[in-house]
Amino acid sequence: MSECTVIGLKEKLEEGHGTLVDVREFGEYAGGRVSDARLMPLGDIESRHKELDHSKPIYVMCRTGRRSAEAQKKLRALGFTNVINVVGGMEAWKAEDLPVERDEKAPWAIERQVRFVAGLIVLTGVVLAALVHPYLIGISAFVAAGLVFSAVTDSCAMGMLLLKMPWNRVARPEKPGVRQAG
Repeated sequence: MSECTVIGLKEKLEEGHGTLVDVREFGEYAGGRVSDARLMPLGDIESRHKELDHSKPIYVMCRTGRRSAEAQKKLRALGFTNVINVVGGMEAWKAEDLPVERDEKAPWAIERQVRFVAGLIVLTGVVLAALVHPYLIGISAFVAAGLVFSAVTDSCAMGMLLLKMPWNRVARPEKPGVRQAG
């Protein structure tokens, strides 16, 4: 599988070489992205791949590189031959202190939303257990078990659910991410 670093990506974009596709969800994209990125969430790849030029290199990027590796496999299965995964994704881009574009009214990052909701549910469970019935501590135990499961499987059901909430589905332009490098 072809890969490149964020520094390599920056150089390629400056040369006008290829198209950068951000495969994160809209809320994540709105919260911080590479200015030349074209939004195409991982779940939309199969239905929107025809918007991409087969003759140009396609660079795929997400938060850390995991979803973009999945997008790379999907695009290759759809007939794209030059798909490059950006190693480390936006986290690596930010770590290199490269420029990030952000929507003014972007929602909180999904990780922050998960921490907030999980903390709120745990706190509610503790308060209800103290004031209403001790068995209600099970609410907090359920969230704790969910967090452990999330860490072990490196997935997050709460995060996926939060991504579907209205505040993370900000109105998109008709053709999201129309920016395309040469």
